[in-house]
Amino acid sequence: MTEPLWEPEILPNEQAAPHNAEAEKAALGSTFYDLAAIDQLDRILAGPEDFYEVRHQIIWQTIATMYCRDRKPKIDPITVAAELLANGELAKVGGAPYLHELAQSVPVVGNADGYAEIVREHAQLRAVLTATRKASQRVLTAANTAAEILEAAMADLQAAAKGVEPADEKLSVADRWMGFIDELEAGHDPRALDTPWYDLNEIIELKPGQLITVGAGTGQGKSLFGMNLAAHVALTRGKPALVASLEMGGSELMARLTAAEAGVNVDRLVRRKLDASDWEKVFRAAPKLQNAANFILDDSPNLTLGKIRARVRWMTAAGHPPAIVVADYLQLMTPETNGKKDRTRANEVAEISRGLKLLAMEFEIPVVALAQFNRNAVGRQPMVSDFKDSSSIEQDSNVIVLMHRPLAEDGSDTGPRAGEIDLIVAKNRNGASGRIVALTFQGHYARLRSMGRG
Repeated sequence: MTEPLWEPEILPNEQAAPHNAEAEKAALGSTFYDLAAIDQLDRILAGPEDFYEVRHQIIWQTIATMYCRDRKPKIDPITVAAELLANGELAKVGGAPYLHELAQSVPVVGNADGYAEIVREHAQLRAVLTATRKASQRVLTAANTAAEILEAAMADLQAAAKGVEPADEKLSVADRWMGFIDELEAGHDPRALDTPWYDLNEIIELKPGQLITVGAGTGQGKSLFGMNLAAHVALTRGKPALVASLEMGGSELMARLTAAEAGVNVDRLVRRKLDASDWEKVFRAAPKLQNAANFILDDSPNLTLGKIRARVRWMTAAGHPPAIVVADYLQLMTPETNGKKDRTRANEVAEISRGLKLLAMEFEIPVVALAQFNRNAVGRQPMVSDFKDSSSIEQDSNVIVLMHRPLAEDGSDTGPRAGEIDLIVAKNRNGASGRIVALTFQGHYARLRSMGRG
């Protein structure tokens, strides 16, 4: 560990934003003495950005990654230094000596939550400062009306205020009991979501904290499933929904959504070849779609778990937390960069799968991950072992739905089951598995429909 030391550049006479360097050092140093301190920091802090110093952000991110990666993690100045060195970031934090300095800066072992609360408080002061500066800049440039500036400022301040008070967690059986009784009396879980397919709803429901994986081969309808499901939640149930797509761009997503809602041939929408009848259908669907402000289609390139998490936080800060997240599709997602060059693709997919599950649990929403089958699944009924690149998808998922089109031997959509697609519930932790639901496959309208319902 002989990398040259690196110190952040401090400009003379620069007025620092609100922060408490000693509290930051003590909070990080506490993690070297007690693993429980990591849980305390994770519960109180919104993320690495709560630390003012960049090197403290790097150190906390490294500690959190090490803690989540192993069942019995070893967290101390030496192991953290080794991890930072492997990631090429040891010099950025001041070298190994700085980590030992953090360990020695802890006034009282066991007070990590107190130090974290000070760090969080100053982070929110900085957020308030940033919000007021942005408002001042808008006023000085007069780029917007006074009403618009005030509305934007209020939104920024409200976002800055998120998490001022730590959540009042109710974890004991006594705390949970009456809520459970209310659910029993209601006859269903009020937080659970349904799908647009009534036969499938008899078998599964989408519950908060669940990872639901939907697998299919190339061009077999997984994107249709994800888009139809998100549209049902957003447009029929009136709840915010997020589709994070690496499969298609925004224009193609809009074409498929419009085709499904208006009943217009998707090919004519993509090619912009609409006739008068098509335009009439589009105009009938327009009021529903032009008011779908809480239906977010994110087609950002190189989507990572971090970017999806940031988008969820953005929606939450705006007062519209998503009720569901659809990721299309899992194997196209970019893994978070951590400097390791010896990772296999299977390890990367396993990391993404586990991250989506943690995302569902963190925000208490169902996350639907679309996933691709490997080539061995072509021409036969798929199995859970057919997921491309990783078997960990099966382990992380609460529900697994496999899609299969019963095509003819020559691959054409002919025969007694032409125009049909099977949804195979291969895994269901809260209900029956092995059940098969047949749907109508309307590819020309970019939608799947329950049998007998058009």
